[in-house]
Amino acid sequence: MALTAGIVGLPNVGKSTLFNAITKAGAEMANYPFATIDPNVGMVEVPDARLTRIDELIPAKKIVHTTFEFTDIAGIVKGASKGEGLGNKFLENIRQVDAIVHVVRAFDDDEITSVTGKVDPIDDIETINLELAIADLDAINKRYAKVEKVARTKDKAALAEFAVLQKIKPALEEGKPVRALDFNEDEQKIVKGLFLLTSKPVLYVANIAEDDMADPEQSPYVKQIEDYAVQDGAEALAISAKTEEEIAELDDDEKADFLEAEGVTEPGLDKLIRASYHLLGLATFFTAGGPETRAWTFKQGMKAPQVAGVIHSDFERGFIRAETVSFADLDKFGSMQAVREAGRLRSEGKEYVVQDGDIIEFRFNV
Repeated sequence: MALTAGIVGLPNVGKSTLFNAITKAGAEMANYPFATIDPNVGMVEVPDARLTRIDELIPAKKIVHTTFEFTDIAGIVKGASKGEGLGNKFLENIRQVDAIVHVVRAFDDDEITSVTGKVDPIDDIETINLELAIADLDAINKRYAKVEKVARTKDKAALAEFAVLQKIKPALEEGKPVRALDFNEDEQKIVKGLFLLTSKPVLYVANIAEDDMADPEQSPYVKQIEDYAVQDGAEALAISAKTEEEIAELDDDEKADFLEAEGVTEPGLDKLIRASYHLLGLATFFTAGGPETRAWTFKQGMKAPQVAGVIHSDFERGFIRAETVSFADLDKFGSMQAVREAGRLRSEGKEYVVQDGDIIEFRFNV
């Protein structure tokens, strides 16, 4: 499932440092001999402790994590929506990704110059968000008159779209992102077809100093970013990009010692990967035993045949049923035999909506 999050940010906020950490910690899989697929795409494994537990209970020859992609997007300057700097490339690259990871400087360092002359995370955020809103408003204005004209003929599709445009236009004029607006299911389909930059889900990453890792909330910058994210209809996370880059180069034992010394339980990069994964409404199901125990990515809300198709199109085409047990049940009962005896192994049909953590064996015939 090729969904990707694009990393954006002003110069000197740690965007490239974070991407370097991602590529150094990248997934080493048969299909991906190194983490970097091309110069600006990094692939990482989605950390999931459930895989290890499943392998303990249903042994397999190897464990395979599911993966997620990050795209390093060209830097931005004020005026990007008018083509300043690499503005046009920046905006086009954002259109190609599914979610935005917006890196914001949340540390003081006199040796690293801020492009604005001061450390002001909200001003940095609004510089980029304003450019995205201006670009969206320009696109909406171009469409507005055309759709309004057709809507006057009482065309149902045009009337529906024009109602959505009337909701979006004033919001963008106030600098409000489209993702912060409420839409019903039919309206959401129309919004999706408009391909607007500010409709994409956003994760604000507060790039903190190493000294703040154990307790990010002690940084006043982090609180500002978190409060902004709430009103923006976005999410927020604090990590130290420079430290994550260093951690990514360590072996497992060295990494554990380093994290313990810093007073943290896991790398911030793991939190970033999971947060980006869930930002897109993604979830994980598992296949277990035999040659491999493997995690697979699917979109929340997908039914069993669609999820079977994630593995192979033949599985979806010839779907019969899905023999299913939840991870929670396997973990609780301790073996598949005990799961069966407890009546917790389920045979699900075509209408079953797969849940995060399901362990599935698909039955199919083609």
